Amino acid sequence: MSRSTAISRRGLLIGAAAAATLPRLATAQSADAVRWSAGTAPPAAKAPPKATDCHFHTYDSNYPAAPGATLTPPDASPNDYMALRRRLGTTRGVLVTPSTYGTDNSLQLASMKALGPDNFRMVAVVAEDVSDAELKRLDSLGARGVRFNLPFPGPLSVASLEKLSARLAALGWHCEINMRPQQLEAAQDMLSRLPSRIVIDHLGALPAEGLKSASYAIIRRLLDKGNTWVKLSGAYLTSKSPYAESAAITAAYVRAAPERAVWGSDWPHPTRKADDKPDDAELFDLMANAMPDQAALQRVLVSSPAELYGFPT
Repeated sequence: MSRSTAISRRGLLIGAAAAATLPRLATAQSADAVRWSAGTAPPAAKAPPKATDCHFHTYDSNYPAAPGATLTPPDASPNDYMALRRRLGTTRGVLVTPSTYGTDNSLQLASMKALGPDNFRMVAVVAEDVSDAELKRLDSLGARGVRFNLPFPGPLSVASLEKLSARLAALGWHCEINMRPQQLEAAQDMLSRLPSRIVIDHLGALPAEGLKSASYAIIRRLLDKGNTWVKLSGAYLTSKSPYAESAAITAAYVRAAPERAVWGSDWPHPTRKADDKPDDAELFDLMANAMPDQAALQRVLVSSPAELYGFPT
């Protein structure tokens, strides 16, 4: 099914129900070109006011990469991201410290300040023995969680989750987890015991079996327990355009727990080469088309991120 066909089937739902949404650029010719994003047209689906992109990064070669970092993408600035925000029609966002910088959160903090702390939050990376004072400092600056990016070399391990979860829960923070399927299977019992909220990155990075995989069954059990959230992000990591497999996974998560699903662009798509970036408007529409109704779209883009990241309601 083509993207245009999929969108047309939802025209009445997204178009008529979103009459009060943000202004949109009407044509591809008037849309912003965005660095590190394919395509130029805005999404067909309209973002509601205060729509939130819950996962993106900035990069700057003036900030040194951590020793052993395996991903060192080219610069991607707050100004570059603002072009994406205009194209998608979003309002709020959540910066996530990438593996490139280890426990140095200074670039994402500076980017959050440049973008406007009223509308932006961040997920930090810290050492396992981080001090209470540092956690409180980051909290005062807008951090609301710690990322455990476990497929990549870094300062945190699977064992770090148990050591940090209670401390993060005391702040109202969450553990944001990116795991390979085999890591998830090995850690499932421990994950169910964590006292803090946990957020599963990138649709759970499901293997080829998708909804029939052991990973999906584990994530569903965690979702049903009520302390787990999932990011509807990284569709291009699981399947290729038009992302049929990722669309099915997204819809399944929304059916299971629409109040604990959030969406993220994953811009500037650091695992993809410069000439192989996905179309962010297509990814946005994939998420929007998975919603059963406008109320679910509002939950995923506005009310659920407000609860998870502490945005004003």
